Amino acid sequence: MTRVLSLLASVIAVFFVFVPHELAHAFIAYKNGDGTAKMYGRLTLNPIKHIDPVGMVLCIFTGFGWAKPVPINPYNFRRYRVGLFTTAIAGVTANYIIAFIAYPLYLLIATYAVTESVALSYLITFFNYVFFLIFLYSLSVIMFNLLPLYPLDGFRVVESLTREVNPVRRFLRNYGYYILIILVVESFLCGVLLEYTNLTFVKYLDILGYLQWFARNIIGYPITAIWNLIFGLPLPIISGI
Repeated sequence: MTRVLSLLASVIAVFFVFVPHELAHAFIAYKNGDGTAKMYGRLTLNPIKHIDPVGMVLCIFTGFGWAKPVPINPYNFRRYRVGLFTTAIAGVTANYIIAFIAYPLYLLIATYAVTESVALSYLITFFNYVFFLIFLYSLSVIMFNLLPLYPLDGFRVVESLTREVNPVRRFLRNYGYYILIILVVESFLCGVLLEYTNLTFVKYLDILGYLQWFARNIIGYPITAIWNLIFGLPLPIISGI
């Protein structure tokens, strides 16, 4: 039952992480003068417009994934570089706000929701999973999307700061997608080996695993520290990888 609740919570968490992420891109692009996303129906909270099935499944099982990229035409921006940069970081900014909101809701349930009813205990466990996974996935998506690999947001940031003839930018554009796939597959295989074998050293080979650790312990630390202080809980301890 616990595994079923966890899986269902993961599905719901993905929607709460990816939909606002993509909506933020579309909204900021529109505010910068580009109506392309609105024209394609992406200026909406409708998850069908945003969710990519493959990216969703990968996020559920690996903690990393993606949604359908929001179409933009940066040449429509009133200020090209500013528009490109602010649109690129809009998604991860939205995710950080969501993580900041989800964590105290998780603490609220974990600290105060107590019941003797079996049915209610399952419901409490379910919502506990939901808010904690929204928190974790939001941080992972932030770290993942800031990688400077096409077609992630990090590459858009590189685009906004460099010229088209820049050789590093051209390399990241041409090969970023393939590097990305290799990283995701490698992380997935490491996870499988860790779960079904005794090869514990594999965790040190998981490159995206290091990113997850950094996202949770470093990027997420201000959130957990602030809310733990408010709830009267000990400050979080930065764990080893």
